[in-house]
Amino acid sequence: MRILVANRGEIARRVIRTARRMGYGSVAVFADPDADAPFVTDADQAVRLGPAELESSYLSIDRILDAALRSDAGAIHPGYGFLSENAAFARAVIDAGLIWIGPHPDAIAAMGSKIEARRIAAEAGIPVIPGFDESQDADALREAASHIGFPVLVKASAGGGGKGIRIVSEAAGFDAAIDAAREEARRSFSDERMIVERYITRPRHVEVQIVGDRHGTLTHLGTRECSVQRRYQKLMEEAPAPNLPDAARHGMQGAAVSLARQIGYDSVGTVEFVVDDETGDFFFLEMNTRLQVEHPVTEYVTGLDLVELQIRAAFDERLDLADVTVAGHAFEVRINAEDPWADFAPQVGTVTDLVVPSGVRWDSGVEAGSRISAHYDPLVAKLIVGGPDRESARRELAAALDRLVIGGVRTNAGFHRWLIDEPAVVAGTVTTRFLDETPLPAMPEEEDAARAAAAAWRRDRTEARPDVDPWRGLGGFRVTPHTGALVVPIAGRAVHDVSLEAGPGVADEQRPPTVVDRDARRVVVVLDGHSFTFRVLTRSERWSGGTTERRGAPSDITAPFPGVVAEVRVAAGDTVEAGQTVAVIEAMKMLHPLTAHGAGTVAEVRTTPGDNVVSDQILITFENGAVE
Repeated sequence: MRILVANRGEIARRVIRTARRMGYGSVAVFADPDADAPFVTDADQAVRLGPAELESSYLSIDRILDAALRSDAGAIHPGYGFLSENAAFARAVIDAGLIWIGPHPDAIAAMGSKIEARRIAAEAGIPVIPGFDESQDADALREAASHIGFPVLVKASAGGGGKGIRIVSEAAGFDAAIDAAREEARRSFSDERMIVERYITRPRHVEVQIVGDRHGTLTHLGTRECSVQRRYQKLMEEAPAPNLPDAARHGMQGAAVSLARQIGYDSVGTVEFVVDDETGDFFFLEMNTRLQVEHPVTEYVTGLDLVELQIRAAFDERLDLADVTVAGHAFEVRINAEDPWADFAPQVGTVTDLVVPSGVRWDSGVEAGSRISAHYDPLVAKLIVGGPDRESARRELAAALDRLVIGGVRTNAGFHRWLIDEPAVVAGTVTTRFLDETPLPAMPEEEDAARAAAAAWRRDRTEARPDVDPWRGLGGFRVTPHTGALVVPIAGRAVHDVSLEAGPGVADEQRPPTVVDRDARRVVVVLDGHSFTFRVLTRSERWSGGTTERRGAPSDITAPFPGVVAEVRVAAGDTVEAGQTVAVIEAMKMLHPLTAHGAGTVAEVRTTPGDNVVSDQILITFENGAVE
């Protein structure tokens, strides 16, 4: 039998790997930007879905079912995201005579609406956060927020992944927040329904992994901590969740199983909770009727393959989970193509170099040479490490991040290297407010990285041709524009001229990890987890100068990264105030507002909704090229 994976990237590779081990063939489906992606070549067969737009590719039920028919697939695994929690998709797969690798459609439908899920959880006796979902009338929602008391949380009824959620601190900001949340929910889930609920000021995000089959087996596989988040997007997870009161841990595990039994759950899934860090009370948040991105940490501490359990349950096998125990500790960090030192702006480019430390699990959808595009989410890979206890696992993660090299694209690896040593993380006392309350440290100096790169280039050249003076052909160093990994953009900066300095002498064990590519004249240096990418200039390039200038006046609104223009809120002649949103860009499934730098009058709007834009492209200009 062949299993079609209706997804992309690292989760497609993950499912294909287990399917092959179990003796099943695999079918990949892909949109045009993914035609050469590793998951496509991993599969036994690959079928094109269509262009980059999700509605014409990964979200098209008809095209996916047609691909299954053309490839003679007998089952479909949805991965996570996209159509994985779409009950209509599950029913269509079953109606087409295929095996759906997931829970039965009624369970997906029941938990697919947070409103319905709250009702079922309350009926099962599971604590829910005080809230309001009886009406979608704006006045009723506003009145409910006032009754609950600020701060409140407004969140989309459908979907997940942090989309359609806003914290509202006071009544004056409620209308704008709910409008923004509704728009994001409409774009992400085609469902604008909202819930208003009490906002817990010191929340932890803890989840319970559950597994069931069609023969009555239903159990939990322990807890996971997912409190390190930004914009409700998880960045680091661990299992089991540390420092939980016994009452909360046992209560959540029992509640998760009770809820799953209430809906006859028969696959792998996750029940998520908010834990009030001040009181230890826990509340039902939502249930994800699919595999989670963070499932590898549970696999580490249980020794189970959750994808295998999904497949076996879907194929009507009885699962024997009576003797499962949780042992050891595991961490997972999501390595994303984003720049935490630029407000986590998404990044694009080609991964020029990739060195993964030995002894770790690396679930990735990219390899050296892969292109990170603006079309899909920014996940490059998941780095998973473990140990017999939490502290040993934490130290293993720190050591792995010190040795990880990703050249050509900025990532958040250096952010994770800082994070893992933060006192709250070391102590296991993080709440979801942690990143809002903790400033990032300064990045390592680019000049230091340039000197280390020069020294690495010199060593490499000396070892390659010991009879030739390595400095003769060195030239200067320059950060490759827009492709440096966690490197400050070179706009307005001079070339690092370190051609005559070897840098401080250090012992071999103290040298930072480096990768030298002689043919491309490229050096990647890792300092404190940050990968800096440099190119060694030729003599002619060095003498021609090495600075670049950003186009446009300081007041111009430019695209901070590649993406698609979602909205333009001004026209020529309009007056704007400082901080006013003038346009919105969609990149990697997130909406990013662009605001005016000051008060002024719009001179020209050079873009329209739907336009694909590149980094630093001028979108809006102002009269006299300046703002007041």
